[in-house]
Amino acid sequence: QVQLVESGGGLVQAGGSLRLSCAASGSILRINVMGWYRQAPGKQRELVATISNGGSTNYADSVKGRFTISRDNAKPTVYLQMNSLKPEDTAVYYCKLQNHIGAFWGQGAQVTVSA
Repeated sequence: QVQLVESGGGLVQAGGSLRLSCAASGSILRINVMGWYRQAPGKQRELVATISNGGSTNYADSVKGRFTISRDNAKPTVYLQMNSLKPEDTAVYYCKLQNHIGAFWGQGAQVTVSA
């Protein structure tokens, strides 16, 4: 099993920044992909960004140029730096780890961007 604990959500004005963190523990395994997904009220959960243990990244078009995903394999922790936030970025952000055992999710962190 894998445990994921998110932190760093909150309320920010449009144009501001937030940084999310997700600390992983348990049966992480060396080869894995970590990522951030989000779910706004009344909408389906969507991919925000992913990063492999080797550092390869993938971003949703809606956040390219504004969000940066990174990870520290030694901890292990994944981060999401969110800049130039927009009201449409308001959602619950979930951390995910995928490895050969399965897919694991964090409990979610609320991000609210006011106009």
